[in-house]
Amino acid sequence: MYKKVEDNPLLKKAFDFSLMTIEIYKELLDKHEFVMSKQLLRCATSIGANLNEGVVAQSRKDFISKFNISLKEAYETRYWLNLLLYSKYLDSISKEISLLEEIIRMAVKSILNAKQKMESK
Repeated sequence: MYKKVEDNPLLKKAFDFSLMTIEIYKELLDKHEFVMSKQLLRCATSIGANLNEGVVAQSRKDFISKFNISLKEAYETRYWLNLLLYSKYLDSISKEISLLEEIIRMAVKSILNAKQKMESK
């Protein structure tokens, strides 16, 4: 059964992260940065979208696949955030990176738990 975002700590964090990223995107548009900002917006919001698909997966294998896609998107997001920081489009990303790393840890743990359950059957 599908749970609301508020009922799942990982989904809530991913949703909050997406909202934070939207704010960064708006800030970057004000600075006339259009290419990297769009890349960031796409991969950052994809994290939560794939996690949401994963929680309603048809199988554990499907769950693991969706969560792995989310991880790939999270790593890409970290790349774009760092690139924007080091190119001086952003002043600080510590809050965003901290939340992103927490999402990554939780997703990895979920994947490992799902794999362990698959192997025990």
